[in-house]
Amino acid sequence: MDADVIVVGAGLAGLVAVGELIDAGRKVLLVDQENSNNIGGQAFWSFGGLFFVDSPEQRRLGIKDSYELALQDWMGTAGFDREIEDRWPRRWAQAYVEFAAGEKHAWLKQRGLKIFPMVNWAERGGYDAAGHGNSVPRFHITWGTGPGLVEIFERKLREGVERGLVTLKHRHRVDELVVTDGAATGVRGAILEPTDAPRGVASSRAVVGDFEFSAGAVIVTSGGIGGNYDLVKKNWPKRMGEPPKHMLSGVPAHVDGRMLEITEKAGGNIVNRDRMWHYTEGITNYDPVWPDHGIRILPGPSSLWLDATGKRLPVPLFPGFDTLGTLEYIVSTGYDHTWFVLDQKIIEKEFGLSGSEQNPDLTGRSLRLLLQRVKSGAPGPVEAFKERGVDFVVRDTLADLVAGMNELTPEAPLDYEQVRSVVEARDREMDNKYTKDLQVAAVRSARAYAPDRVVRIAAPHRILDPKAGPLIAVKLHLLTRKTLGGLETDLSSRVLRSDGSVFDGLFAAGEVAGFGGGGVHGYRSLEGTFLGGCIFSGRAAGRAAAR
Repeated sequence: MDADVIVVGAGLAGLVAVGELIDAGRKVLLVDQENSNNIGGQAFWSFGGLFFVDSPEQRRLGIKDSYELALQDWMGTAGFDREIEDRWPRRWAQAYVEFAAGEKHAWLKQRGLKIFPMVNWAERGGYDAAGHGNSVPRFHITWGTGPGLVEIFERKLREGVERGLVTLKHRHRVDELVVTDGAATGVRGAILEPTDAPRGVASSRAVVGDFEFSAGAVIVTSGGIGGNYDLVKKNWPKRMGEPPKHMLSGVPAHVDGRMLEITEKAGGNIVNRDRMWHYTEGITNYDPVWPDHGIRILPGPSSLWLDATGKRLPVPLFPGFDTLGTLEYIVSTGYDHTWFVLDQKIIEKEFGLSGSEQNPDLTGRSLRLLLQRVKSGAPGPVEAFKERGVDFVVRDTLADLVAGMNELTPEAPLDYEQVRSVVEARDREMDNKYTKDLQVAAVRSARAYAPDRVVRIAAPHRILDPKAGPLIAVKLHLLTRKTLGGLETDLSSRVLRSDGSVFDGLFAAGEVAGFGGGGVHGYRSLEGTFLGGCIFSGRAAGRAAAR
């Protein structure tokens, strides 16, 4: 054999699995179709958000969280409703929440994780207590964002290489799983021509050779389908009608989903393939790295959200409350875009941008840069998009703002009088401390959480107040991101066949396995759970394969 275990994919789940195999003294072959610049995969580009329950950071901020509350939120969010396909995802969900409320924090801290002390509140829900959303803030940001998290496990990888336990095979594209007597015993595929392309840039697919490697077990950690819009459209859920005609891409082109079909062809079972997680607040990157590169706005709750026809999105589809519900509504309108309407006061405090490269202070662990967030003015990356981004309109009057919006979308012109009516109606609710407008009420309620009040949510005010100007409109695109379904696995990350039996020698972890079980999130995510799902399932796969 060429190794004890072959790991396909050098993303976060693959790195975690390799780390466990190193600790067990196993010889590992890590195969990836990209060059060494791409170690860490999508995780490197991430904001580094991690879902913890009853963490020290939460307790210091007075947040009362518990396993029971988190599990209630997870199950209400997931909406598991498939007797067969959700059998393992349900078990993975319970196991993962136990992990997040238990050893996850200490386990990662022991390996060098440092967490930014302010806990953010993502996916707030807005329904009843048993419905979708986080009841309390749980989104913990890695100090160093995605690169800081990848660094922890890449360091272990390098240790394994130095000890002679790990061999790296970059530019090796797996095209087939080798199956012997019903068990996975290796991989074969094509050697792609060498490239020094920077991280994330689409690379050549020219073939210069072929390969075949054998091992006692294979772990597939190749990611999802978010960079392959044809697969996104093919798997688009029928419950949401026709797929959008246009979406920006939130992940590099190498996130192509190839290993899903390859593993299925070998005998692995895919479940919940119609479940996916795409963002609704995408903006065109003015300095793109990969094709159709989009950036997600991490919004506070104050911006007015209008659909392409100028109607306000229905309750509780406020910024940051229900991503999937918002996606379903937008698709139902027949348009692929929506609008944020806000002002300078709101953008300064409430606009963040997802991604390591858009947060140089947190990514670079720079206190000097971090202090600039509390000064007047929008953060530098946000201000750069406001000035250079093609989706931003900045004007002094509402009439001029709507005219500018219509220049961006002549195919769907907005009626100025309708937009003025919506904005003025919202502004009238600012004259009292009480209101019937549930978005205004949600803003005031959220400011009871000190970090939101201090650094995240603007004080309630009239959008048309000249002192808060200029006025800003942002054209929002749909943004591909995560695959929520995938290869069905048991709690040891062993891939299952369609009859429920174990596929001997084959394991899967991370997004290719729906972050565990073939869809640990169900229909929706609580956020901060994708990186954690890669870690949890990658750890399980590595430990099981080592055994």
